[in-house]
Order: sequence, then C-alpha cells, then structure tokens
Amino acid sequence: MELWYTEKQTDNFGITAKIKETLVTEKTDFQDLAMIDTAEWGRMLVLDGMVMTTVKDEFVYHEMVAHPALNTHPNPKHVLVVGGGDGGVIREVLKHPKVEKAVLVEIDGKVIEYSKKYLPEIAGELENARVEVIVNDGYMHIHEHKNTYDVIMVDSTEPVGPAVNLFTQGFYKGIFDALKEDGIFVAQTDNPWFKADLIQTVNRDVKEIFPIVRVYCANIPTYPSGLWTFTMGSKKHDPLQVDETSIPEMSTKYYTPRLHKAAFALPKFVEDLTK
Repeated sequence: MELWYTEKQTDNFGITAKIKETLVTEKTDFQDLAMIDTAEWGRMLVLDGMVMTTVKDEFVYHEMVAHPALNTHPNPKHVLVVGGGDGGVIREVLKHPKVEKAVLVEIDGKVIEYSKKYLPEIAGELENARVEVIVNDGYMHIHEHKNTYDVIMVDSTEPVGPAVNLFTQGFYKGIFDALKEDGIFVAQTDNPWFKADLIQTVNRDVKEIFPIVRVYCANIPTYPSGLWTFTMGSKKHDPLQVDETSIPEMSTKYYTPRLHKAAFALPKFVEDLTK
C-alpha cells in the first residue's frame, strides 16, 4: 500500500509526495508538527499542513534569505534570524566571516529539537560558538532590542498561527528600530500566484518605513506555485548598487554573485504587485 502526503495549497490545488516513513507527528504548544521521509524530496518538515523545508531543495530558500542581504551590507557583524528553527538560514549566515554573532529567535522549541535530530544537514550549525539560540517570541524580541542588529532576517511560516504578527506594519516598524543606522532586513513574502494581495500589502507597509525596498524571486519547487518572493527593506544600502565582482564565491548551490542582481529582475506580473 502506498502512502502519500498532500499539501492543499488552495481550495482547488495542491502538491503531493509519496511517503517512505513518518518520523514524527506532534501537536506542539503552537502548531501541528510532522517530520516525514519522502521518496522524491527526502526528509520533510511540515507545520500546520504546510511544507517548511525538505532535504532536497532547502538550499534555495536558505541561501536566498541570507546572501542577498549579507552581500549588500558592507559590515554585517550582528545578525538576527526570526523563526527558522530548522537552522538553515543560520548555516548560510555563518558562511560570512564578517558575522561575529548570529541570534536565532524561534517561538517553537520543538522545531529546533526535531530539526537537530532529523535534519542534521540543515540544523548542523545551531551549536556553533557564533550562534545564540533563543526560544521565544520574535515579535517581542524585536521590540526589546532597539539599535542592535546590522541585518534582520524573518524566516517565518505563512501568516497563520504564531506567524500572523510577523506580517504586520507594527512588526516592520519594530524591525526598523531594532536595526542600526544602516541596517537591512529581509523577509519571505510568499508567492505571487496565490498570495498577490499579501505581496502588495507587505510592499506597501515596508515602503512606508524603509527608504529602499526591493522584491526578488527564487524557484523553490516544494513551495506553493514554485515561485517565491522575498522583500528587502534597507535604511541605506541598495542591493542593486552592489558591485558583483566584490561578492566572494561561497559554497552555495543556488546563489551566485551573478545571480545577486538578476534575482531582482521580476516577471512583469510580479513587478506590477510592487507598484
């Protein structure tokens, strides 16, 4: 008998993957968590019925959250990751030697626990000496740490459950205050096929706070529609003004110095959402 996992991405569309083994299913204090091993994508973390990461394609998302911002900021010493308990963004952040300290604030400690156990290739740097892991509410952490960080990355789930507050203008204002005078923030902002309204709302809210706002895209096959957007807000540094010849080559699979500016060249229907 074959077992299949299906994520219902809209009322009329979903994706499905053949399951080899169910490793964990647990209702945590914040969400329904599952860790499954799939035939196509390897081990997969699922929260509230949504694919968060898979061993096969995780590198795209984690690299594209981390490297565009870190290669735009000239001296990113102190970095905050809100969410991201699987540790993938932290792993990528630590590839930058200028980063002296990376703080991870994840509200659900079970995500960290099970990621360390079942996703070691993703979570393997959470024990690094440059990393501080805090199990707490990222929204509150932001508002309690003003003028603290050079770069803030919001690696959240979609805006449901504990992540709802991470898509509000109050949160973006808190991020602005938590950043130093030339700080940068980046957040995943879902997909343009099914969540166009969300991208428009976030873009409008961030533009009211940050002088420089840029949207960029990446292809992530296990995320809804496969086309994913990220929104960057910067106080001073424009990612489109970065000299790509100054970007060091790193051990990446998706992001490259040549891709840095190319990712900001949007399909027209996505570009229209940012106007």
